[in-house]
Amino acid sequence: MKFLSNLGIVIALIAGLVSWTLLPWQGVLAVAVIAALWLAFTRAGRLALAAAEIGLASLPQRWGASSVIVIGIAGVVGVLVAMLAMAAGFRATLNQTGDANTAIILRGGSMAETNSVITRDQVPLISSLPGIAKGADGKPLVSPEMSQVVNLPTRADHTDANVQLRGVGPQAWALRSNVKIIKGRTFAPGLREIVAGAGAIKQFVGLDVGSHIKLGRQDWTVVGEFASGDSHESELWADTEVVASTYNRSAFQSVTVRLDGKDGMRLLKAGLAADPQLKLDAMTTHDYYTKQSEGMTKLIEILGKVIGTIMAIGAVFGALNTMYAAVATRAREIATLRAIGFRGLPVVVAVMLETMLLALLGGALGAVVAWLIFNGYTASTLGSNFSQVVFQFRVTPELLWTGLKWALGIGLVGGLFPALRAARMPVVDALRAA
Repeated sequence: MKFLSNLGIVIALIAGLVSWTLLPWQGVLAVAVIAALWLAFTRAGRLALAAAEIGLASLPQRWGASSVIVIGIAGVVGVLVAMLAMAAGFRATLNQTGDANTAIILRGGSMAETNSVITRDQVPLISSLPGIAKGADGKPLVSPEMSQVVNLPTRADHTDANVQLRGVGPQAWALRSNVKIIKGRTFAPGLREIVAGAGAIKQFVGLDVGSHIKLGRQDWTVVGEFASGDSHESELWADTEVVASTYNRSAFQSVTVRLDGKDGMRLLKAGLAADPQLKLDAMTTHDYYTKQSEGMTKLIEILGKVIGTIMAIGAVFGALNTMYAAVATRAREIATLRAIGFRGLPVVVAVMLETMLLALLGGALGAVVAWLIFNGYTASTLGSNFSQVVFQFRVTPELLWTGLKWALGIGLVGGLFPALRAARMPVVDALRAA
């Protein structure tokens, strides 16, 4: 029966923890208000507060052991928030790329530019489709582009990593008005010149304006630096025809177009479907880059939660050991409280309040450290084109809140069983042992 009772407690605890981590801030606030009202306006609650005050008064004498809980939980929260901040930063960078007014056209069924092929004879057909806006010169705003992955040494450890070299034409700048040259100049058509994104320059060696690099066994000159505030900052841009001749490419990977008004996307898709020579798909550039972030974001989040869970289990055992030791040390004190009328519930709540306070302290410490170290930290990871995407960690209030909820959850588990032991402790035996 005791085994079944403990098993029921464990199952209920797991269900409660899952519900707790999914609870929105409004739900947490409601739980906190209910708990505060119970502590303030019920006899059992007031007794629990009184017992908690006695325990907290002796905390300085037990601070060395109690710091195990604080530091352990701070580590869990710090790692969890850092991993989730990485996922949030990667997602935000790609979500900021593209907009609803431009569309990217790929080969039918292609999920990314790397496995897409658009032949040169298809480009004039695309340019004549409805739904594409025209520029001031009356020509369709269409940019056929090439995507080539190249290797460059990183600044961090000088090992080779993938960078995306994008071959673009003159229309690319009109289609992406957020891309601005901030240093140097743009490349000249027909020359082996490159403009590098600000993010790529920070991450890779040899991309400073005026530098010379070797790509495709050819010497290139970096003539400019551009900023865009999105994933394009991780790329190198050059004249599409020069890229084609360097890498013996006869086809493009994608075509980016400016949509003509609200019905532009619908008309473009209808035009593609109606032409049997164009077995191509189109979507807005915003939707395309948002989809590119989904797989990597989920992977980072899953890894973060798995690592956080493993560390949380270690922190729970640390909290259990610490609180069991605290209960054993205070056996006489707890027995005396029980003898003078403190029932089991106030004792349980008192021990739980102490553990939750330590957990909150550890959670706050971990959250602050994660924010100070990782918020705005620049990193890179592989994107959908197997090239490095440079992005910044984003430690948002939502992530800090998630970290604090995890901390309180660890405190709940770490304090519950020692609290139950304190409440079940035989009064006479505890007084004799003391």
